[in-house]
Amino acid sequence: MSRSAAVEAVATGLGGGVLGGAALAAFGLGWPGVAIGAANGALGGWRGTYAWRRPTGWLAFVLDSTWASPLTAAALLTHAVAAVQPGRGGYLADLSRRANRHVYRRGFRVRRGFLITIGNTVHGAGAIATTDARRRRVVTDHEDVHVWQGRWFGPSYPLLYGGWMLVGGACGAGVWLVRGRRAPLAKVVETCGYYLNPFEWWAYSRDANWPPRSKVADVGWRRPIVRPLSETSRRISRAVPARPATPR
Repeated sequence: MSRSAAVEAVATGLGGGVLGGAALAAFGLGWPGVAIGAANGALGGWRGTYAWRRPTGWLAFVLDSTWASPLTAAALLTHAVAAVQPGRGGYLADLSRRANRHVYRRGFRVRRGFLITIGNTVHGAGAIATTDARRRRVVTDHEDVHVWQGRWFGPSYPLLYGGWMLVGGACGAGVWLVRGRRAPLAKVVETCGYYLNPFEWWAYSRDANWPPRSKVADVGWRRPIVRPLSETSRRISRAVPARPATPR
C-alpha cells in the first residue's frame, strides 16, 4: 500500500465511522453504524474508489455511510466472499478507481451470465470487461445505475425491488394464462417480474438496451423511460465548446 493510499484509507475510515455512527445512533445502532462506515471508508480509501474531485464522489461517500448503510453492510459481506476466491474475485481496478464503486470479474454471483449489484459493489463482470466495450458499458451504464438507485432509495430499495419481483412474477403467471400460453411460462414470469421492474426499466434504458432481447416482445413498456447515458454524454460534449489549444 502506498503512503497516499494509507492516508486516504485512514481519513475515509475515520470519516465514514463518524458519519455511520451519527446516522444510526438514533436507532440504537450507533456502534454498528461506526463499524460499517469505517470499514467501507477504509476499503474505499485504500482502493481509491471515491471521486473526491467531483461532487458525486462526496455524495456517494456520505450516502454509503448513512442512508444507504444497510446496503453498504451487505456490500461488505460480498467483499468477504470475493476475498476468499482465487485472485480475490478478480477485482477490476480500472473500472473501480474514482468511479464510486467496486467491480469484480467474479465475486458474489447468483445467476450465471448476469451481473449483480449489491450496494456499491458490482459482481460478475467477467474477464472480457477489461477489453470488450459492450461489457464495460453494462458496468458503467447499467449496473452503475443500480449502485445509485441503492443510494437514493436506501433501505427501501431491496424491499421495493424484491416486492415488484414477487408481485410482478405472480402477475406474469396470470398474463400467461390470459394470453393463451403463447410464450413459455418462465419467460413471461421473468418479463413481468424482472424486466418490467421499474428499476430494471430505468437501468436498461440508460444502457441503450430497451427492450432487451430476452423480454417477451409485446408485454409491458415498449419505450425507454429515460435517455441512454451515451446520448446524454454526447449531447453534453457538443454543448461544451472546445478549449483553444495552448500555444507552446
